[in-house]
Amino acid sequence: MSHLRRILRIFVWCFIDIAIVAAIAFALVIVHLESELPDVSVLKDVQMQVPMQVYTADGKLISEFSDKRRIPVPYDQIPPQLINAVLATEDQRFFEHQGVDFLGLARAGLQLILTGTKSQGGSTITMQVARNFFLDPKKNYTRKFKEILLAMKIEQEFSKQKILDLYLNKIYFGSRAYGVAAAAQVYYGKTLNQLTLPEMAMIAGLPKGPSMLNPITNPSAAKDRRDHVLQRMLEHGYITQAEYNESINAPVATYYHVLPIDMDAPYVAEMVRNAMVSQFGAEHAYTAGFKVYTTVNSVYQHQADQALRSALLAYDQRHGYRGPVKQLGNPPADLSSWKAALNNLPVINSLQPAVILSVYPMSATAMLANGKNISLAWNGLSWARRKIGDKSLGAVPKTASNVVRVGDVVYVDPQQANGEWWLSQKPQIEGALVALNPNDGAILALAGGFDYDQSKYNRVTQAKRQPGSSFKPFIYAAALAKGYTLATVINDAPIVITMPDGVVWRPQNTDKRFYGPTRLRVALIKSRNLVSIRLLQMIGISYTVRYLSNFGFDPHGIPHAPSLALGTASLTPLEMATGYAVFANGGYRVMPYFIDHILDANDHVVYQAQPKIACESCLLANDPALWSSPDVDTSKGMGANPINVAPETINPQVAYMMTSAMKDVVQFGTASKARSMGRQDLAGKTGTTNDTKDAWFAGFNSDLVAVAWVGYDQPRATYEYGAQAALPMWMDFIQQALQGQPEHTMPEPSGLVTVRIDPNTGKLAAPWQKDTTYEIFRQGDINMRQNNDNWVNPDEETRDEGFTYRDESGLSSSSSQNDPSNDDSGSSSPQYEQTDEQGSSQPESTIF
Repeated sequence: MSHLRRILRIFVWCFIDIAIVAAIAFALVIVHLESELPDVSVLKDVQMQVPMQVYTADGKLISEFSDKRRIPVPYDQIPPQLINAVLATEDQRFFEHQGVDFLGLARAGLQLILTGTKSQGGSTITMQVARNFFLDPKKNYTRKFKEILLAMKIEQEFSKQKILDLYLNKIYFGSRAYGVAAAAQVYYGKTLNQLTLPEMAMIAGLPKGPSMLNPITNPSAAKDRRDHVLQRMLEHGYITQAEYNESINAPVATYYHVLPIDMDAPYVAEMVRNAMVSQFGAEHAYTAGFKVYTTVNSVYQHQADQALRSALLAYDQRHGYRGPVKQLGNPPADLSSWKAALNNLPVINSLQPAVILSVYPMSATAMLANGKNISLAWNGLSWARRKIGDKSLGAVPKTASNVVRVGDVVYVDPQQANGEWWLSQKPQIEGALVALNPNDGAILALAGGFDYDQSKYNRVTQAKRQPGSSFKPFIYAAALAKGYTLATVINDAPIVITMPDGVVWRPQNTDKRFYGPTRLRVALIKSRNLVSIRLLQMIGISYTVRYLSNFGFDPHGIPHAPSLALGTASLTPLEMATGYAVFANGGYRVMPYFIDHILDANDHVVYQAQPKIACESCLLANDPALWSSPDVDTSKGMGANPINVAPETINPQVAYMMTSAMKDVVQFGTASKARSMGRQDLAGKTGTTNDTKDAWFAGFNSDLVAVAWVGYDQPRATYEYGAQAALPMWMDFIQQALQGQPEHTMPEPSGLVTVRIDPNTGKLAAPWQKDTTYEIFRQGDINMRQNNDNWVNPDEETRDEGFTYRDESGLSSSSSQNDPSNDDSGSSSPQYEQTDEQGSSQPESTIF
C-alpha cells in the first residue's frame, strides 16, 4: 500500500512539475507573442480607406475613385436595430465579455474535437476588429493566440461603442462595400436611417459570407441568412413576433446601386484623378479620403454639356441619316430576343437603342431596351434624308417608310424640347467646349467630347488642332504692339510666296476674290486671308513668334512660316481659351487651373489654389502705401493682404483695341449670327482650317471666355465653316451662362482717343467729309496720321527667314472692301499643314 502511495506521490509531483514547466512555457510564449503585437492605441487615430471624391465648386459630387466603397459614420448615427441585428448573429455576449468569449471558445474547441471541423463561433467582434486591423488573413493557431491577446488589449483601451464603431465601418459586406453605410448604399441605394428591418437583417448577415450570401448574386441563400438573423433577434427579444412574421415575408428586392452623382462631368473627373495620382501616388490618392473641390461651376458645366450635345447632333442631322445599326427582320411572337439585342447596345449620351415595331404613313412605333413602346412622330423622322457619300443627301422623305422599316435597330433621342422622341444616331463628328474665368484662369466648364464612355480622349486638353482664322487676333495684336493701327490699310491682292525648298504657294481668300486696299479692322471682321499674310510679312515672323509667348503659346510649337498668319499652329482648345483670356482681362496672362482646394478625411485643407489674378487695381493693392487708397477696388478680395497678381503681358491699349475689333466680328462679321443674343459686350473670332477640317469659335466678355471646336478625331473635311458648326455651340452656352447678368467689357484705358476717319484711306476725315467712320487710336498715332500716308504696301519682292514674297497686286480685280461676303477659312500651304497630335500632354497649369 505504501508502495502505491509512493508511486502516486511521484506521479503527482511529476504532473505538478510538468504543469509548472508548461505554465512557464506558455507564459514565455505569451510574452513573446505580446512583444510582437502592435500598439492598439493607433486605433484612436485610425484612417479608414476612404475613396477620393471630386466636387464642383458649388459642392455637387462629380465622381468617386477607389476600388472600395466606404462611407464612415459615427456610432451614434448607426440605427440601434442594425446594431442589435449584428450582435444577435455575430456576438450576442459582446457587452458582457472582455474581448474574448471563453464560453464561445470552449464550444468551438469541443466542436473541433468531436467533428474535426473548425467553428466560427469562437471569434468575438473585438477579435474580428483585431484581425481586420492588425493581422494577416492566413489561418493558424499562432494568429488565433495573437487575436485573443489583441482583443483583450483593445478592450482595455477602448469603449464597447468605439469597438463597434471600428467594426461596423471596417468589415467587408461584398460587392466592394466596406462598412454598413456603404452596404446600405450599394444594395439598397439608401442611407442607414432609411433602412427597413429586413434590410438591416440582410446587411447584418453578410459578414459571415460576403460572396456566398450576396443578395444580388445568390438571393435564395441571402434570404435564408436574413431569416436566420431575424430568428436570432426574436430569440434575444430585439423584435416582436409580429415584426418577425412581417419581415421574413419581405422580398429580397436588391440590386447593385451605383453611387448617385450630382453632376456628370467625367472629363473633369479624369483630369482630377490624373493630377491627384501624380501628386500623391495612386494608393494614397484613392484611399486617403480626399475631397477635391474643382473650379467647375455646376450650372455652367451642365450648359456646356448640353450645348456640345445639341451642336453635334444638329450637325449630324444636317449631314444625313446613315441608316439603322442593324436589321432584325420580322418581329417574333416573343419579343424577349429583341429586348436582349437592345440590352447589348450602350446608351450613348442619353441616346437609347430601340427597334422599330410598326411603321405608319407619318409615324412609327419603337420598343426600348426596357420593353417600353414609344412613338416617333413625323417631326422626329422628317429630318432623316439619306447620307450619300461625303457631300450628298438623298431625297427629302415623304413618309415614315422612306426612313425606317420594321426590325430596324436605331437610336432615339428623348431630349427634344417638345417632349417628343426623335430618330437619332451617334454623331461621327466630335467637339469640345471649355470656359474660363479670364480674371484668374479658373476652368468653369469643360466638355471634352460627345460621350466619355465611348471615347475618353479629352479634346479640350489633348487635341492639338489648327485654329485657322481664330488665331488671327494674335497676329493683329502683334502688329498693333509694333505701331500699326486698326485703320492701317493693306492691299488685299494676290501674292506669291516661295518656300525655302522652292515650293510656290499662292494663298487665296475662300471666295477666290480680292478686295484691294482694306483697313485692318475690316480685314479682321471679314477674315481676309491675304491681308493677314501681308501683315505677318511686314511685322516679321520671328518678332511675331516671340510676341505670341505673351498669350502663353510655346514659341517652339509655333511654325516659323507665312502660313502662321492663317492659324497653322497646333493648339488645344484650352490653349486657345488661355490666349483669349489675355484680351478679355485687359492684357494679363493667367494660367488655367481646375482644382480650387483639397480637404483630407478630417476636412482639413491640405491644398488651396492661389491663382494669379488679372487686376490693375490689385497692383496698387500690393503696395502697402496704397492699401487705404479709395482707388483700390476691395471687392475682389484686396485690402490688408497682398494679392498674387498676374503679369501684364500685352499693353491694355492693344487689348482694348483688339476687343473692339472682335466685337465688330460679332456685330457685322463672320460671327454676326451671335448678334441675335442682343448683347453688346461679346467679342470673338471664327476659325476654319484647310478643307474645313476644323471649325472654331473663340469668344468672350470680361467675365467669361469660351472656346468651341468641332471636327473629326482623324482629320477630314467637315464641309462647314466655324460660323456654321462651332458658333452655334458657343452661342447656346453663352446665352444660358450669361442670362440675367449685366453686360461687362473692359473699360477704356488711358491714352486712347476715338476720331472720325475716311473709311477708304484710314486717314483722319476732313471736317466737311460726310462718308466717315470712327476708329480708336493711341494718342501718339493721331499726330503721325496727320503727317504720313496710311497706305502700307510692301515692296514688290521681299524676303523673310528664307521665304520670298512677290507682290502681284497688279493682278488684283479689287472690289469694295465693304463687300458682305465673309472669308472664314485658312488657306495654308499643304506643305505646312499641321497634323493632329493624339498625345496626352497637358497645357501648362498651376494645379499644385
